[in-house]
Amino acid sequence: MHLTLSDSFMSEQRRRLLDVRADIESRVGANGHFGLTDSYRDATGDLSGIDNHPADAGTETFERAKDIALLEREALALERVEAAIRRMDTGEYGICEACGKFIPTERLAAMPTAVFCVEHEPVQAEKEGRPAEELFLHPPFGRTSMDESDEQNGFDGEDAWQIVESWGNSDSPAMAEGNNNDDYSAIYIESDENDGFVEPIESFLAADITGHSSGIVRNSAYRRYLESHEGEGLLEPDAWSDEQTND
Repeated sequence: MHLTLSDSFMSEQRRRLLDVRADIESRVGANGHFGLTDSYRDATGDLSGIDNHPADAGTETFERAKDIALLEREALALERVEAAIRRMDTGEYGICEACGKFIPTERLAAMPTAVFCVEHEPVQAEKEGRPAEELFLHPPFGRTSMDESDEQNGFDGEDAWQIVESWGNSDSPAMAEGNNNDDYSAIYIESDENDGFVEPIESFLAADITGHSSGIVRNSAYRRYLESHEGEGLLEPDAWSDEQTND
C-alpha cells in the first residue's frame, strides 16, 4: 500500500531529514562522541584515583554515565532518521506500521520520523514501583534517632549526626540549640553531652596502667568543671585558669 504524497511535500520532508542527520553527525563528531573517544583516565586527567575524594570519583563516574546516555540518545535519533529515509526510498513513508493506514500529513510535518499514527503510537508505561529499601526506611527522616527511647542507649543516627556536625556547619550561634554558646565549635546539638563518660570528672582524671593517678587532662570538661566551681577550687596549677582569673 503506497501513500500518494505530493512531490513537494516529500522533497521538503527529505530535506528536513537530511538536515537533521547532518546536524546529529556534526554535533557528535565535533565533541568527540561526547568525550567518549578518550579513556576515563585521560578524561579526568588523574594518574591514579587512590588519593581522590570519593565524592570526586562519584562526580566523574556520573559525568561519564551521562555522556554515554547522551550518545545513545543521539544514536537512537540518527537511526530513526535513517529508517525514515529508507521508507521514503521504498515508498512506505507515511504508512502506519500497525494498521497500514495513512499517517496525516500534519503529524508527518510535526514528526518527520513518525512510524505510527496517533492511535497506535506506543505509550511508554510509567513505572509505579518504588525502591525495595523504602519498605524499611520509614519514616524517611529521624528514623534512626533513638534519643527519646528508654530502650536505646547505643550509637544511633543522632550520634552520627553530632560527630559530623561537630566539624562545622552553616549555622550561626543564633540558631544553636543552647542560648549561652560563645564558640562556633560548641553550637552543634547537645555539644555539652558527655561523650565516653558518665560524670565530667571521669574525662579528665587520668590513671596509668596500674590504676594510679597520673595527672589531669585539661580538656573542655575540665575547663567547665573549674568554671562551675565544683569540687576543689583548683585541682592542679593551670596557666589557663590563672589567666582567666587575672583577666
